[in-house]
Amino acid sequence: MKIRSAVVLAVVVVAIGSAWGRVRADGQAPTAPGRFERNVLAYEAADRATPPPRGAILLVGDSQFYRWRTLAEDLPGYTVVNRGIDSFQTSDLLYFVDRLVLPYAPRLIVMHVGGNDVNNGRTPEQVLADVQAFVTRVRAALPAVPIAFSSITPGPGRWEQAEVRRRTNDVVQAWIETQPGVSFIDLWHAMLTPEGQPREDLWVADRIHPNQAGYRIRVELMRPLLGPPDRQ
Repeated sequence: MKIRSAVVLAVVVVAIGSAWGRVRADGQAPTAPGRFERNVLAYEAADRATPPPRGAILLVGDSQFYRWRTLAEDLPGYTVVNRGIDSFQTSDLLYFVDRLVLPYAPRLIVMHVGGNDVNNGRTPEQVLADVQAFVTRVRAALPAVPIAFSSITPGPGRWEQAEVRRRTNDVVQAWIETQPGVSFIDLWHAMLTPEGQPREDLWVADRIHPNQAGYRIRVELMRPLLGPPDRQ
């Protein structure tokens, strides 16, 4: 069965202001609020043209969702709305929660963010604070909807960041384990060799984004949270 997904297929060119082109004192580019406005507007236009179903599984986060081209094949029978955006950080998801999450009234929210945060110099504690704020915002509007956080992945192209990525996963997981209705999907350990190194067979050429084999590991770990398919 074909998956009913409201994914925008066209790649949207992100508007980047002059502030984004400058560099902060710590050597990192600033992350201006609303810098992904055009991406969100494109999703909103697509929703007006073809209203997405309510009660779907909602995927929100960064390029690991945005670039999931085999989603229909990997999750047959499930109703999924994919709202991933390339280069998204946890703070961006929090900024757009009222437009990118709450209107869909999903039955499950799966979020994948954090890798770009680390790559841009944010600390594990900063990522955790934004995850906590996101859950609080969602809970205020959709108190019964379960939320799943899928961990930062061990892409070999950014393996020099492994220690900070591990620590980020650890602090987020430790907090999630105290929260009812919030789950942690541990992609990190599932994508490592027995020796604790990243598996080279799970990534596209950039060694950062998963290939289909990598996505299928995600699906196996997500499936217990998804419930039965909507259609056989």
